[in-house]
Amino acid sequence: MMLRRFVPMLFLAALASSAPALAQSADQAGDSAAVVAAVERFHAALAAGDSAAALALLAPDVRILESGGAEDLAEYRGHHLPADIEFARAVRGTRRTLDVHVAGDVAWYTGTSESEGVFRERPVSSNGAELMVLTRSEGGWRIRAIHWSSRSRRSR
Repeated sequence: MMLRRFVPMLFLAALASSAPALAQSADQAGDSAAVVAAVERFHAALAAGDSAAALALLAPDVRILESGGAEDLAEYRGHHLPADIEFARAVRGTRRTLDVHVAGDVAWYTGTSESEGVFRERPVSSNGAELMVLTRSEGGWRIRAIHWSSRSRRSR
């Protein structure tokens, strides 16, 4: 009889002790979703040709690594951003989130893409990978670093 009373109490104690972990997991899931949403808004802004919206998602000290080079915000705004917008508008792409890790106010996102189309009169058939590091600010998650790489897809 004593065991019957004790087992439900053990269950309730275990549930109560796991509540902070469950709440933390829910917070982390919400953070992960917000990080993915920020990345998706960035790509949507590029595809829409909205440079102001894309730039608003970048931190002032952002670093963009692409094509063997590194650019700060001013360099990206004046150099690669217009080409990224032109590419995103011309070439159909599909993206897939691979992973999101959140550690306090820092998150890193990894994803892949497949692109098919024509850009500047050249056929494009490529696979891409991206890594973005984001930080939480008062206005939400902002992109602090981007690393993009791509390669031609093999003929099938």
